Amino acid sequence: METPGSQSSLHRANLERVVRAVRGAGSLTQAEIARTTGLSAATVSNIVRELKERGTVEVRTTSASGRRARSVSLSPDAGIVVGVDFGHSHLRVAVGNLAQQVLAEEAEPFDVDASAGHGFDRAERLVTRLLAAAGVDRRKIIGVGLGVPGPIDVATGALGSSVILPGWRGTNPREELAARLGVRVHIDNDANLGALGELVWGAGRGASDLAYIKVASGLGAGLVINGQIYRGPGGTAGEIGHITLDESGPVCRCGNRGCLETFTAARHVLPLLHGSHGTGLSMRQVVRMARDGDPGCRRVVADIGRHIGSGVAQLCNLLNPSRVVLGGDLAEAGELALQPIRDSVGRYAIPSAARQLTLVPGALGGRAEVLGALALVLQEMGEKAFLEPPRP
Repeated sequence: METPGSQSSLHRANLERVVRAVRGAGSLTQAEIARTTGLSAATVSNIVRELKERGTVEVRTTSASGRRARSVSLSPDAGIVVGVDFGHSHLRVAVGNLAQQVLAEEAEPFDVDASAGHGFDRAERLVTRLLAAAGVDRRKIIGVGLGVPGPIDVATGALGSSVILPGWRGTNPREELAARLGVRVHIDNDANLGALGELVWGAGRGASDLAYIKVASGLGAGLVINGQIYRGPGGTAGEIGHITLDESGPVCRCGNRGCLETFTAARHVLPLLHGSHGTGLSMRQVVRMARDGDPGCRRVVADIGRHIGSGVAQLCNLLNPSRVVLGGDLAEAGELALQPIRDSVGRYAIPSAARQLTLVPGALGGRAEVLGALALVLQEMGEKAFLEPPRP
C-alpha cells in the first residue's frame, strides 16, 4: 500500500501525470511532455521508458523544429474496455481500447422485461463472441461499462426502482455482471450514458455543459456540468419525464398524474394512431412516416416535440445548458421535432437562457449509450486505466 508523500506514491503520481498529458493531447514529444507536466527531461525520459516497457505507450521517431524527437502516444494494446447497453428492445455490446477505438460492436433484439438472469446470459455470450471476433484476450479487459433503462443507486449499483424493470427486481446488475466477467463493472442509466457518448464522440463534443434528452418507452435526460455527468446524491438527476404538465392528466408509472412522460413516451403516444394506422407501430416507424409526409404522424411528432420543449425550457431556467442533444428514435425526425421544441423553449424559457441554447439532434443514434458505457470506464478509472497490471 502506497503511503502519501512516499517515493512510491510520488512515482505513481508522476506516471499518471505523464499519461494524462499524452491522453489529453493524443501525441506529444518528450520535450512537450516535460513542458506540459513541469517534470524534468530526465524524469520524463525515465517514465516514458517505463511506460513503454509496460505496453502503455508507443514511442516513434519524429522531428520537431527541424530536430529529431521522440513522439509518445498511448498504445492501443494497453488494455480493453467493454460496453454493455440494455435497451427496452435491444442488447448492444461494444469492445474498445484505451485509445478510444471501437474494435467490435453488435446489437441483437432483446426484451428487457424478461428476467435479469436471461439478460446477463445473453450479454456474457455476446461479450465472448465479440472478443473472439476482435482477436482480443479476455484477460486484457480492465473494466466494463453497463447501461440499464432505469434509475441507479450510485452508492450500491442497484436499481433505484423495480417499477421500470419488474423482471430485474431484487438484483444488483453491477455485481451480477462483475461476477460473470470477473472484472470491475461501472454502471449508469441509459440517459447518462447517452450524454457521455455524445459528449465524447458525437454532437456534444466541445461542450462543457449539456443535456441529452432520450425519448423511448420513457423520457429521461443525462446532464453534463463542467464536463462531468451530474447524477445527484441519489442518482436520479435528469428525471425530467416526471415534471408535471397536467395535474388531471393520465396516471404515470411513478404514481403521479400528467407527467411529461405521459405526453411523450412511446407507450403513451403510439395508441393515438391506432385508430388511423392500426396497432403494432413503433416510434421509429412513426418518425419515418412523418418524414414521408403522413399528416397524423407529423402531428404526433410535433406534439411530442412541443411537450419536450416545455421540459427543456425548465432545464434552461434551472441549469442554463449551452447545448441540448435530442437522442433516441425521435432525433431522426430532424426539424419536424426540433422546431416545436425550439418554439416551446422560446415561449417558456428565460429569454437569455433560450438565446444561449443550441439544440441539435444526436450524432450517434442507437450507439450513443453503448459508446457512453465505454467512455464511462475510462472516465471512472482515469489514468489508472492505463496503469492497471494485466490480470493473470
